Amino acid sequence: MTALDRTPAADQVLRPWQDPALPVAERVDALLAELTLEEKVGQLGSRWIGNDMQDEEPEQDADPLNVAPLQDVFAASGTVPLEEAVRHGLGHLTRVFGSVPVTAAEGAAEVVRLQRAVVGSSRLGIPALVHEECLTGFTTYGATVYPAAIAWAATFDPGLVERMASAIGRDMAAVGVHQGLSPVLDVVRDYRWGRVEETMGEDPYLVSMLGAAYVRGLESAGIIATLKHFAGYSASRAARNHGPVPMGRRELMDMILPPFETAVTLGGARSVMNSYADVDGVPAVADSWLLTEVLREEWGFTGTVVSDYWAVPFLATMHEVAADTDEAGALALAAGVDVELPDTLGFGQHLVERVRRGELPESLIDRAARRLLTQKVQLGLLDPDWTPERSVAAADPEVSPGAVASPVDLDSPSNRALAREMAERSVILLDAGTALPLLGEGRPGPGRVAVVGPGADDPRTFMGCYAFPNHVLPRHPRLGLGVEAPSVLDALRAELPDAAISAERGCDVRGSDRSGFPAAVAAARSADLCVAVVGDLAGLFGQGTSGEGCDAEDLRLPGVQAELLAELFATGTPVVVVVVAGRPYALGDVHAGAAALVQAFMPGEEGGAAIAGVLSGRVQPGGRLPVQIPGSPGGQPGTYLQPPLGANSHGISNLDPTPLFPFGYGASYTTFEVDDLRISAAEPDVAGSATEPDVAGSATEVPTDGEFTVSVRVRNTGGRAGDEVVQLYLHDVLAQVTRPVRQLAGFARIRLDAGEATDVRFHVHADRTAFTGRDLRRIVEPGDVEVLVGTSAADLPCRGRVRLTGPLRHAGRGRRLVTPVDVGSAVRQGGGDAGQS
Repeated sequence: MTALDRTPAADQVLRPWQDPALPVAERVDALLAELTLEEKVGQLGSRWIGNDMQDEEPEQDADPLNVAPLQDVFAASGTVPLEEAVRHGLGHLTRVFGSVPVTAAEGAAEVVRLQRAVVGSSRLGIPALVHEECLTGFTTYGATVYPAAIAWAATFDPGLVERMASAIGRDMAAVGVHQGLSPVLDVVRDYRWGRVEETMGEDPYLVSMLGAAYVRGLESAGIIATLKHFAGYSASRAARNHGPVPMGRRELMDMILPPFETAVTLGGARSVMNSYADVDGVPAVADSWLLTEVLREEWGFTGTVVSDYWAVPFLATMHEVAADTDEAGALALAAGVDVELPDTLGFGQHLVERVRRGELPESLIDRAARRLLTQKVQLGLLDPDWTPERSVAAADPEVSPGAVASPVDLDSPSNRALAREMAERSVILLDAGTALPLLGEGRPGPGRVAVVGPGADDPRTFMGCYAFPNHVLPRHPRLGLGVEAPSVLDALRAELPDAAISAERGCDVRGSDRSGFPAAVAAARSADLCVAVVGDLAGLFGQGTSGEGCDAEDLRLPGVQAELLAELFATGTPVVVVVVAGRPYALGDVHAGAAALVQAFMPGEEGGAAIAGVLSGRVQPGGRLPVQIPGSPGGQPGTYLQPPLGANSHGISNLDPTPLFPFGYGASYTTFEVDDLRISAAEPDVAGSATEPDVAGSATEVPTDGEFTVSVRVRNTGGRAGDEVVQLYLHDVLAQVTRPVRQLAGFARIRLDAGEATDVRFHVHADRTAFTGRDLRRIVEPGDVEVLVGTSAADLPCRGRVRLTGPLRHAGRGRRLVTPVDVGSAVRQGGGDAGQS
């Protein structure tokens, strides 16, 4: 039997690792026993064929890509031919689809070709895992571009995020991909950081719930979800990409690590990617406390740790804690990294010589190889009937190698419908002002509309820096976007067919060119209404205003966009400002001059129609802020999760951190009321029972290992159906270390028709009050906890108190990480069952 023909004859005996009837661990043990040391090391590496940032000549008029700091790394990793790289086997194939523009059929054929090379060139023919990026959908040419992660967060809808991730996973699996490098679970600590767009906001609980949902969706399609960036990356000094992180372990444990723990223990993630950062001087890629003690010993993680791209050699070239790349590999392996991405440098065959010289225990090689081979067995790559062709659903096993039959539609109608639902549910109405909605409610609709701004007719502004149109296609301008993505201008023309619409760009997202101002101002002056679309254009390493390596000096709108808005305001024409961005910008002056204000966080290929629908009133806005909107560009950044000294100091400092719009905020074209707070303590001796609700002003007593229920009544008091996000916050009144003034502990997005009401019940275990104490152990401390419920971190009309009683309790592995929520049946105010909400 050859390596490429593993289907056994009827009388052929399977090798133990090929036998699906045997337990996975037994198969892996048998394979490890058969592998040479060189072959085990080979499984720890990867190869990136077609790295578009290396040798490829860009097309004429292509946008530049600043990769100067990485050129030496590219050169080192690109010198090894594929046949040599896979001689002893290979762990991963890197971004076959995501490096250059290929169709689904071409990419599937290339996966088959490369897998045949991997299997055919090594002694035992072990296939490689194929990994790709999937931060805003499958990052490949022609695939659906979903909203960026910061927009997922704005939906406050874990179920929707899970459905989206499942669709992404199905597309990837259909073309032979095994692992997706998502979700990003970094918690935002400074809005100036360029990668805010890739995050799910500034609150650990929100990130935890949405991140775990994404993991469940991706894993349900058979794709290995990869949590990143573990950990601390988003808290770099001055928000500089790859900057050092001056953070103590307590803040790391309470603010940064919870989403990762939740995604591992409740989401079922099978891979973790290290952060580039060094936290308090220790690079994550060489931190055994983080990668082994916390991740594996405390949380019970059994999957693989993969390095972020070139993070292993960075130990020598950037962190300067290793003498060279060889030493860097040994350090990372010992800390707990299992596979080096995107190419093999530190995890090369020099590890074999270190083992033979007695400088490196072979058990570390075995440990990492076992973890990766376990996943290969679980995925069926070592089954006897596996072939490179059968690994790709779009490949035809009956024809010649690499031939492809019916490629999948990576931008199917069902995908686009899901992308539109996500976009519509993520758009945030900050202030309807005097202008919105444009239609309905007795409004005749605008006759003449000027649509201006750099984002008005450029759908690239809807897309994150890891969306293929912004990540790769700037080097291939003749290909356009690769997907249909109507702009705001296109969508408004469809949304307002009776309006006379004119358009002027005014200025670019970046730069100081004001030559387009006069035309934009003239268009606004002659219109009944002006819609100004401003914000970001994502890019890489300084080639955009948002994205990896595109950090901001302050929170002013980029370029001269604020000046353009000021001139538009001066015309006297009502100006509706739409901010399409990857981070929150300071909008105090903008809000003062705008007739209405809308925030859209990179809403993806269907973003134009979603924004136009919110403006017209066809779409009822229900998005909520996963980050604050500052008033001034320098008074913060800072998240809402501040201890008392981080809140408004009332004159002790001249800087006021109060946001213009708070975390969790979002307006609507209807109105809601939240009231009737009830807090009940669960009886420990009678399952499912609870005490009577405590009266207002009294504290409900709950043991430090007990739980309580918080109930409120939510009413739609307006004239149309709409969504509200009910939010539960907790405040530890007196603790042994400083605690946030308030912190999100539960939320529920509910839909109510006009005049309907329903009860929302949060089931809160005392574990949800846990924090890291002075001895760096997580504790539940007796004492009073304030309970606050409302519709944003600043609008909390329902307030009560719980008193935790009994001894201080340590809450480690197995503690409750989630606050379950029940939503009752909606009823019409005044009586009558209106059905389930």
